Amino acid sequence: MAATKYVSVHDMVVLVEAGIEVVGENKAQDLERKHAEYGDAFRWHFIGHLQSNKAKVVNGICELVHSLDSESAARRLSVPALVEINLAGESSKAGVAPEKLPGFLEHYAAAHGLMTMPPATDDPESSRPYFRRLRELAAEHGLSELSMGTSQDYRVAAEEGATLVRVGSILYGE
Repeated sequence: MAATKYVSVHDMVVLVEAGIEVVGENKAQDLERKHAEYGDAFRWHFIGHLQSNKAKVVNGICELVHSLDSESAARRLSVPALVEINLAGESSKAGVAPEKLPGFLEHYAAAHGLMTMPPATDDPESSRPYFRRLRELAAEHGLSELSMGTSQDYRVAAEEGATLVRVGSILYGE
C-alpha cells in the first residue's frame, strides 16, 4: 500500500500512472481532498490516528482502517478495521496495549487484524521482535490481517507474516 501522507493532491497522478491500486492516507481532511480528485482510481485505506469525529469521512471513502485504537471510534466505524497495538509501550504512539487487546476485541468483534509501528530505528532487524509478537497476538485471537512494516523494514515485516506493508519513501524518495 502506498502511503500518501507527503504526496500532494497534484502529485497523486504519478501513482495513477504507475498503476498503484491501494493508497493509505493519514489525515481525514487530506483523504477527502485526494478522494475528491481521484475517487475510484484507488482503493483507499486510512492509516493515521482515527478520531471518532472523523469516522463518518472514513466510512464513506475507505475499505480498511489500519489504526483503530479507541472504543468511541470503533462504535462509529462501519468499515473493516485493524486494531493498532502499541507493542513498545511508547507514549508518543497510539495503540492498544497488548494486555488490553482481549477486552477491546470483546467490544469490537469485527476487527480483521492488527497493526503496529515499532520504535524508529535505522536497523530493520530491530523491528523483527515487534513484528513477530504482533503475528503471535493475531494468531492467539484468530485474526488474519497484519499491517506492519514501512519503507525501511518492509522486508523483515514480510518475513514475519505481514499481509500489508505501508511504503512511502521507497517510492517517492526521502
